Amino acid sequence: MARPTNTKRIRRATPKPPLVKAKSNLGPVSTDDIELISTTGTRDKGGGSGGEAWTVMVDGKRAGKAYINMLDDPIRGLHPSFHIFLNRQSQGRHIGRVVYKSCCSRSKYDVIYAHMRKSNIASRKAAEHAGFVDVTSQEDMQLVMVWRKPS
Repeated sequence: MARPTNTKRIRRATPKPPLVKAKSNLGPVSTDDIELISTTGTRDKGGGSGGEAWTVMVDGKRAGKAYINMLDDPIRGLHPSFHIFLNRQSQGRHIGRVVYKSCCSRSKYDVIYAHMRKSNIASRKAAEHAGFVDVTSQEDMQLVMVWRKPS
């Protein structure tokens, strides 16, 4: 049934998703309590050609995963890209700082990039703490940071 042409369409605001509490109340984790276990990864998460992957363990419990994939973009060409995902209860506990630094140091690559949403302040701070610096160009849609192995 066709709608009459003289009626106004009511615009409704798009509901915002509920806020998700991402940080734990448990506080920072000691570096000694974080263990990285090298793993084969999956095809798209560190298991592909040139990739590396680690399981992040805290106090013997799985806290997340970290991996390096090879990415090809028009600005940087083919390059290793680091990614980290922590379980919600592991976020906000300074685990990311240790994981960024430790994984990059253990990696076979001397130069590693990290691509993340520009709004992801926690990842940016963790990456900066590990020695990454911002190299985002005007053409990049995401924040791009780079880490170089100390000589």
